[in-house]
Parts: sequence; structure tokens; C-alpha cells
Amino acid sequence: MGAIAGIEAAAEVQTPDEAARIAFWEDAARRLDWAEPWHTAHTFEPARRLSGPEVSDEDAEYTIPRIEWFAGGKLNVAYNCVDRHVAAGRGDKVALYFEGEPGDRRAVTYADLQKEVAKAANALLALGIGKGDRVIIYLPVIVETIVITLACARIGAVHSLVFGGFSAEALKFRVEDTRAKLLVTTDGQFRRGTAVPVKANADEAVSGDNAIEHVLVINRTGHKDVNWVEGRDLWWDDVVGPAPDVHEPEAFDAETPLFIMYTSGTTGQPKGLVHTSGGYLTQASWSHEFLFSHPDPARREQDVHWCTADLAWVTAHTYEIYGPLSNGVTQVIYEGTPNTPHPGRHFEVIERYKVTSYYTAPTLVRSLMGWFPEGIPAEHDLSSIRLCGTVGEAVNPEAWKWLRSQVGRDTSGGVPMVDTWWQSETGATVLSPRQDDAAFKPGCATRALPGLAVDIVDDAGSTVPANVQGYIVVTKTGPAMARTVWGNPQRYLDSYWRKYAEQGWFLAGDGARFDADGDVWILGRVDDVINISGHRLSTIEIESALVSHPAVVEAGVCPTFDAKTGHAATAFVVPLDKSLIGPDAPAERVAATVAALREHVAVQIGPIAKPREIVFVPDVPKTRSGKIMRRLLTQLFEGSTLGDTTSLQNEPCIAEIKAICEAR
Repeated sequence: MGAIAGIEAAAEVQTPDEAARIAFWEDAARRLDWAEPWHTAHTFEPARRLSGPEVSDEDAEYTIPRIEWFAGGKLNVAYNCVDRHVAAGRGDKVALYFEGEPGDRRAVTYADLQKEVAKAANALLALGIGKGDRVIIYLPVIVETIVITLACARIGAVHSLVFGGFSAEALKFRVEDTRAKLLVTTDGQFRRGTAVPVKANADEAVSGDNAIEHVLVINRTGHKDVNWVEGRDLWWDDVVGPAPDVHEPEAFDAETPLFIMYTSGTTGQPKGLVHTSGGYLTQASWSHEFLFSHPDPARREQDVHWCTADLAWVTAHTYEIYGPLSNGVTQVIYEGTPNTPHPGRHFEVIERYKVTSYYTAPTLVRSLMGWFPEGIPAEHDLSSIRLCGTVGEAVNPEAWKWLRSQVGRDTSGGVPMVDTWWQSETGATVLSPRQDDAAFKPGCATRALPGLAVDIVDDAGSTVPANVQGYIVVTKTGPAMARTVWGNPQRYLDSYWRKYAEQGWFLAGDGARFDADGDVWILGRVDDVINISGHRLSTIEIESALVSHPAVVEAGVCPTFDAKTGHAATAFVVPLDKSLIGPDAPAERVAATVAALREHVAVQIGPIAKPREIVFVPDVPKTRSGKIMRRLLTQLFEGSTLGDTTSLQNEPCIAEIKAICEAR
């Protein structure tokens, strides 16, 4: 694969600003190795109304938007993530420091990774997997997960990673929706100190109407006595182990699908977002370097990046697989839970591998705050940390301050905070502070990254004034933008583009506001707004007020029905004092704590925001990306039928919360 030369810019007529934006992304693309140059940098055909004015906007027909980047260009994503670093003489550099939950460890160099990916690619081809075939990857955070993911990219197969803790039902939907030919899984996985069986879920998931030809099984926990279907089921070591460790990568068109990322919607089945190769890798690679790499290129060899997300989450795709590896970075991947065997496990990992950038979810930060109310013990050496970042949902200011001052305690004033906002749909970060910002605002995503643009608007599409909540829209998307919903382009249109089709804007589904400086504050999903007597309140703002109280570890706030005010704010609080939870909790202390928390919210926001009721619970339901599932809290409190729970990282808490609500 050679370096690109002689690239032509798009020939279409553009405004100077738009031409400069496209030129910016072309420069970003040139950081990669292309086998063939592109002839057209960018094409965007927005949704266009087909129906006449007599048809309502809701019922009108529109064309499906078409987005294309680097048309005609060809590259191989896996080559850019592995081989080119080896070819540049950097094969001995560590690509992955792996730490398993039981304590097993591996250091995998780029040369090692090249051989492992080549073997897996040859094994896939031998199993009849080729360009365009779908592969479901149902694995924990282990080296083989990254190897098989890159192997799919190397041969042009489309991968879809599924969190290893998801139910058989959730896995089955993805197997059937993609019509995948291959499922890759394990015998079991280590979770919270135990070896949890996994193969049975995989068997159930492939028991229906699907296109699965083989199930490839990694022996992770030693459960060799798993159920086995001869001819279908194959051990990884028997198939990948003897495969040749040399493979010549093929260059694919930039718009070749790379992966399908499923999102959990509030209604309906999960949406399979399709991301393509050249544009996605361009933005993933550039934004990773911009956000996380040392500002001085001469010092980047010392960077050790750790994105704590599960590999099935889009954050991990962009900032744990494709972004860091395309930049030749050393990074950490950790299999287990952060409090196994003790709450300080993450700090041990930071110290052991000298992590420089720590990128995690607000929900984990809040958990750490609860585990270490007096701060992180001094015996943990965290001096290697140069910056911290958050992702998943807006971070509470208290959690932001704790992360900056505690994990970044060896830097005067705290480390730079990369407080990112983006989505599975955008594929890479849209809003974030910069490493070199002179000042940081706790919990503020600030402004769009170069090459992108956003606005906050009302229903009519007009920009809202400062401190007024509106819809955040991406007015200029990046190359990593999802191209469609797998098998359902109409849903792609209806979910994201219909509302502002006339302007050609992407509707993110989050509420936001500008502050007086013009910086952006994300307020959570628009369906998480509580309307109390006409006052629109953000659930995240109320949660942030609660979390700022020393008695609170975490909080989830949801709207519940109130005959007088329309909505009431109901708070589910994880208290520091666990004796406040359950029917046997001391009533007087519960009442006193509830009163103190309600008054605290009134002081922090105003009396209108006081939760009508506060329920003490052991945990709040969260997706694997760390987003609190507030609609489930509403349903649990009101006793209505529960929606989809398959995307939860902590599904057992649902039964506990249900019992507490029923006992009220």
C-alpha cells in the first residue's frame, strides 16, 4: 500500500467556508495510506421533500440523504492500523497492554499484532467469509476481540460487535438482522471475579432463522465441556492457530461498509448504524490525535492511552481500536470490572502501564467517588496522567471536578479535561474542549471540533438565545457520519433528517443550551426533559445537583405523571449510606435525608426543581455507554410495562428497583 499522490478536490461549486472545510478533511485523510486517490472529496445530497404542500410535514415523503466521502479512493483499514507501522520500522512498539480480570497480562507489539491479524484474516477466508459478509463478534475485552475485528476489516467483511454481557435475545436480534454468516464468541468470560458461561447464550442466539454457518469459539475460561454442534462450532485455536501469519491486504473503496453499530432506541428495535471505511477512519484517526496525543509530536512515543469502554461500544471502536492503532499508539485494554478484586484496580492499571490519557464514562467516575469518598489513596502513583476525558452523557460538575483533581492530582490545578460529546451516529467527537484551553468549565462540551459545525435551535429551526434550551443539530457533519440504518433507510431519514430536512441538518436528539460565552452545554436526551407546570427542566441538571451533595453517589431523575403539574421530578438516588435502601431502612433517617436532598436541589436550581419523591436504590439502570435509562425509571415507578432492557450493563438492578417501588 503506497502513499497517496495527486488528489483532486471536489469540482462542485462551494462557498469559501465549505471549500476550506472539505480541504481540511482532505488534509486529514492524507495522514493515512491510500492505494488509490479519490476523485471527489465529498458529496452530500440532503433529504428533499417529494410531497406537495397539501401533505403535512409528518406525512410527507422525502428522499433519503446520501453522504459520500473520498469517492474513488481505495485503502485498507487494517493496513493503516497495523502494517504501515511495521513497515515504518516500529514493529517492536507495544500496541496493546492487555490485562485480564484474573490478572493475566500480555504485551502485544505491532509486529505481533500484524501476524495475529493475518492469521485471523486467512482463517476467515478459509471459512468462506469475504467482502460484504457480516460477522457478529460477541466477546469480552480481550486481545482476540481486536484481532478478529481488524481481520474483518482486512478482508472487507462487515463486523458488528456485541457486548459480551448482553442477553441471548439481544444477540439473536443482531444475528438475524445482519444475516451474519459467522458468530465469534467465547466459552465464558471473567466478570466480577467469576468465570461466567457465554457459549449457551450464543447457542440460543443462533437457534432461530438466520444465516450462521459457523460459530468460532475462543477458550477463555477453560470451559471445554460446553455444548458443541459438530460442523458448525469450531475452536479458535484449531482454526486460527495453524493459519499462515502472512496476508496481503486488498484495498477497498472508501465507501465500503466497515461495521454496523447497534443503538438502543427509546422505542422500537435497536438501529443498526452503518459506518464506512475511508471517511470513518479519517475522522477517527485525526480526532484521536487531536484530542489525546501529546501536543509535542516529539513526545508522543511516551503516550499510553486508555479508553475504558467495552470494545462493543462505539467509543471503543473510535478511541480504543481504529483511532489509536491508526496513529501507532500504545494503549491499555482491560477485561474486567473496575472494582474487581477491589475498587482501586483502575489506579493499579494506570500506575503499572504509566497511562497518560484516561478516557472514561461519567457513571464510572461517580462510582469511584462513592468508593473513595476521602479521595484516591496516596499510595497510588498517578503521576503519568497528562489528561482525562469523559464520554457517554453530560458529566456532572462534581464528577468532573473529582476526576480532574483526583486522577489528575499531580498536575497543578488539575489536568486538561477532554469532555467530549458525540454519538454512535456521528462516529467520532463533535464537541470538546481542547487540551491547550486556558480554562475549563466543569461539565461543558464547549464547541465543535475543526471541520464540524453545530447549532442549538427551536422547532422552527431558529437559533435559541443564550441559556434557553433547544435541540442541538449538527449543521456540518464529518466523514465518520453513519451512512444509513442497516436494512431500513427510511428509519435513517425519519430518526435523524426529517425534522430539519429543509436545512439539511442532523438532529442529534439531545437538548442543549448556549451560555453567555457561546459555549455549548448538553442537557441530555430531549425525551428526558421534565415539564413541570410549563417549566422545562433538564434531568441531568437535577441529577448534577443531587450528586453534588456528599450523601449521594449517583442519581437518576425521571418524569412521572402528576395530575396538577403534568410532570413531577422523581429521583432514584444511590446513597453513600446503604442502610437507607429497602423496606427495613430507618424511617426517620430516610425522611431526614430526603428532606435534606430536596432542599439542596432547591438551593442549587430552585424550588420548582425539587424532586417530588426520592427513592433510595442500590444502582440505577445504565447502558453499556454509561447513559442512565430514565424511561425505565419512569416505568418502574409508575408500574407500567417495561421497555427494552437488553442494552443494560447492570440488568439485575431492575428487579431490585421494582421490588423497592412496589414496597413503597
